[in-house]
Amino acid sequence: MPITQAELTQARKIWGDALVAISTAYDTQGMATAIQLANATLDEVYGYHLGPVLFKPTLTSGAKTFRTTREGALSYFVGQNPKFSDQGFALKGWRSVKTETAACFVEDTIAMWMGWVTFTDKDGKVTKVDKTWGYKKDSSGVLRIVLHHSSLPYSP
Repeated sequence: MPITQAELTQARKIWGDALVAISTAYDTQGMATAIQLANATLDEVYGYHLGPVLFKPTLTSGAKTFRTTREGALSYFVGQNPKFSDQGFALKGWRSVKTETAACFVEDTIAMWMGWVTFTDKDGKVTKVDKTWGYKKDSSGVLRIVLHHSSLPYSP
């Protein structure tokens, strides 16, 4: 069944809500709970069971810019992995995630979304990033992220 705009909107909301849940859990319940939620998010939202996920997080550079493994993605979200120098993007006190669509492309069970994601932390500080997500609907009919590219807006 083809992907609908409503499914794309819901997939972005699920991702944003999961990020806020990880961040809030870290602040209120500690690292173990944050790691548990991050693992669950990777399993529920991303398509690692479908093949490599093309993941370029916002705050990465050098040889470990691209995260094509689940291990690399988990490190980006919660740190704690000596193979990577991540501080844990999901541990930054996020309390709100909002998306704004620039454009999307849908063809049957594949979709791509591009736009802006605005994060607000517990102190009210706002961070806005340019983001592209690619989705594939799996055999259970669940949208899975198979492409995640994020960057800070260009500032000349």
